[in-house]
Formats: sequence, structure tokens, C-alpha cells
Amino acid sequence: MRILLTGGHGQLGRALQQALADQTLIITDLDTLDITDKAAVLAAVTNSAPDLVIHAAAYTNVDGCARDPALALRVNGLGAHHVALACQAAGCELVHISTNEVFPGDAPAGYTEWMARRAINSYGRSKLAAEQFVERTLNRYYIVRLAWLFAPGGRNFIHAIRQRAESGQPLRVVADEIGNPTYAQDLAAAIAQLIQTGQYGIYHLVNEGACSRWAFANEILRLTGLNGIINQPILSRDYQRASTPPLFGVLQNIQGAALGIRLRPWQEALAAYLENEG
Repeated sequence: MRILLTGGHGQLGRALQQALADQTLIITDLDTLDITDKAAVLAAVTNSAPDLVIHAAAYTNVDGCARDPALALRVNGLGAHHVALACQAAGCELVHISTNEVFPGDAPAGYTEWMARRAINSYGRSKLAAEQFVERTLNRYYIVRLAWLFAPGGRNFIHAIRQRAESGQPLRVVADEIGNPTYAQDLAAAIAQLIQTGQYGIYHLVNEGACSRWAFANEILRLTGLNGIINQPILSRDYQRASTPPLFGVLQNIQGAALGIRLRPWQEALAAYLENEG
């Protein structure tokens, strides 16, 4: 299969390159493709003649999105529209990467793929707009929602917790924000499975299980032998930030599981990540 990948140098993009190494990949990122430029996106897709586009490029700084909603919409919303239109013109399939933040975080049992969306922050609204553009433009698409992504290399929640703990500083971590920690390598492998099925639609591909940010930090401390560090649970209202995340943004994998696509429990994925990171 010939695949054009946007956001190829990001956390998920790097994992997808590994998971899809047996396919013909055309890798793009910000330095080679500006997704806010409609003509450039059309030319890139047309010239590459892919069977499938995986659109992983996005502005994922949620606090940055809160400070500049117009930029968030231009990159995430209109960028996805440009990609969808280019796929329509080229007659190819699309995998669009989305987020649990299209939901408000008020469903105690979590969210299935078909539940009503209502974003409560600028990042979520820009990604919701992207989903709607994809749905209204194409028939052959996969929308893949994820949550709390972590991957080897670069900064993420795990890196921040370890860095502070290893310096001996006590932690204060939010205990009322619940989600699914998701390992990029596991997600990429699941996407590689999904695109072979031809079963288009919306999928929640997250590692099994859910936890609070505080519990996630506790497991990081335990697995790294730093569980002597004080980790004080706090409420989200006590942690000042520009964006307001959904407090209960748990995703349920119903559609993928029906196809036999499941990701291992998040605790196992975290242990694998830490083993690889050293």
C-alpha cells in the first residue's frame, strides 16, 4: 500500500513509520508540507498518488490552542479539511487522527464511538471541526480518537514526572482528571491493523483501562523506583492552566474490539515504554 503520512516527525508519526515499514511511505511534516495551504496539500496528495493518507499533523499544544483559538482552528480544523478535499480529488482513503477532547468529560461510564460530541475547549473544538469536515467530505475514512499519548523521545507527562521526582521535589498532580494513557507504539500497530480491514468509521484506539493523572504518576513512580517521593493529589481547579480539559474523557474501544483490535492495558504499555527509555 502506498501511504502519505502528515506529521511524520511527531510522536505518533515516528511510531507509524515503524509500524508501517513494510508499506511504501511518503513522509511529510511542517518543514515539507504546510497543511494550512490548501493548494500545497492538494499538490502533495495528487503528486504522491497514495492509496491512503494518514493525517497525524496537528497543533496539539492544548494551552496554546486556548490562547490562540484562531490558530487552532486554522491548523487543526481547516488543515484537516484541506487534507480531506485532497483525498476526495485523488480518490484515496483517509485516516484522520482525533482526540478524546471532542467530548465534554461528563459521562461517568466513558464515551463510545457514536456518542454525541461537545467540545469544551479550543483544542477540542478545532478537532471536532476537523472530524466534521472529514465526515462531510469523504465516504472512505477512518477517524481514530486517542487520549493521553506518550512515546519514546521528547517531552511528555511521564518525562515531566520523572524529571521532577529524580530531582527530589515533591509532586502535586491532578486527581480528578481521568483518561486513557495511550502508548504511541501500540496505537500505531492498531492503526496498521485497522487500515487492512476496509471497515471505515470512527474508532477509539486507546490502551485498555483508565486512571487519573495522579494514579498515572503513582505508577510511573512505582515502576521507576521513585515511589518514596511525595505525590499530593490536587483538584483540577487548583492547577492553573489556559485550557480546560474534559475531566472524565475516558474512551471505550467498542468498534475496534469488534474487529479484534485491542491495545494492552495501560500499565503494561507504560512498563514497556519505561523499559525502552531506560
